[in-house]
Amino acid sequence: MRPLAGAPVPKRQKCDHWTPCPSDTYAYRLLSGGGRSKYAKICFEDNLLMGEQLGNVARGINIAIVNYVTGNVTATRCFDMYEGDNSGPMTKFIQSAAPKSLLFMVTYDDGSTRLNNDAKNAIEALGSKEIRNMKFRSSWVFIAAKGLELPSEIQREKINHSDAKNNRYSGWPAEIQIEGCIPKDQS
Repeated sequence: MRPLAGAPVPKRQKCDHWTPCPSDTYAYRLLSGGGRSKYAKICFEDNLLMGEQLGNVARGINIAIVNYVTGNVTATRCFDMYEGDNSGPMTKFIQSAAPKSLLFMVTYDDGSTRLNNDAKNAIEALGSKEIRNMKFRSSWVFIAAKGLELPSEIQREKINHSDAKNNRYSGWPAEIQIEGCIPKDQS
């Protein structure tokens, strides 16, 4: 005998959340890279801002800046922290974010080898508690706000260190993510 009623097909939510964000909030999801083939992703309001499909994510620290008032992306860049001197340009990029901006940061592969103190200071100034703990190939995600205060209940940062005994991928830790809903500007 066949069942008469089947379970409804689940509705897809913004940025692949399990539950919908309220209409007066922005949905976001940050996913670090993992291994050689799991690229980092930044999703905001169901728009992929950075990811393999767009070809705009690379080794190092990947950053997207969003205008908090409009919800529009203003800039995206990746900064290789394994080769080259990219801490200075990254620091300038972070500091160039306008007031009332959201900054989303994710690592893919290595985000720490050439990360200098000025860059760490700039990220700490945005509220990071883990940037000085980042090690070779650590998975790291961070959300920050410039010129506004994020609600205290929002998880802002997560880190997972490379550990030969516990790595999911040979030489790399598992990818990590944070997701949530940010209240929209009410002014």
